[in-house]
Amino acid sequence: MSPSKQFSDVLSEWVGVFMRRSMRDFMHSMKDSGLSMPQLSTLMRLYYHAGCGVSEIGSQLGVTNAAASQMIERLVRQGLLERAEDPTDRRAKQLKLTPKGRTLITKAIEARRRWMEELTTALTREQQAGIITALTSLTEAARELEAEKPKPTKDE
Repeated sequence: MSPSKQFSDVLSEWVGVFMRRSMRDFMHSMKDSGLSMPQLSTLMRLYYHAGCGVSEIGSQLGVTNAAASQMIERLVRQGLLERAEDPTDRRAKQLKLTPKGRTLITKAIEARRRWMEELTTALTREQQAGIITALTSLTEAARELEAEKPKPTKDE
C-alpha cells in the first residue's frame, strides 16, 4: 500500500471514529433540547461566528432565506437567538446567541471536550507530542486548501 493511500485510510478511519463519538456525545447532551440538526447547526455557527445574517445561515444550511428565516424565528421564540440591527445596514438584521443559547451550546461542547481529555490520558507524552506535530501540519494544510478554493454558492 502506498504511503499516501495508507495516510488517507488512517485519516478516514480517525475522522469516522472522531465524528461518531463527537456527535454521540453532542447529541446526548442535546437530547432534551428538542432542537433539529439544522437548528443546532445554526446555534453552533453563531457560537463560533456571531453577528451573521439570515442569508448566511440559509447558505450554510443550503436552504432558502425564507426557510432560514422561519427556523430563526422559532429559535428567537425559544429564547436562544436574538436579532439586532446591523450597524452598517439598518435594513439588515444580525443574529446572535442569547445567554440561554450560549449555555446550551457550551454544554454540548463540554461533553465533546471531556472525551478528548479522556483520550489524551490514554496516550504517552511522546505520542501526544507526535500527534500535536502531525495535527498542526494537517490543520495548516487544510487551511491553505480552504483558502485557495472559492466558497461554494447556494446554487452549487
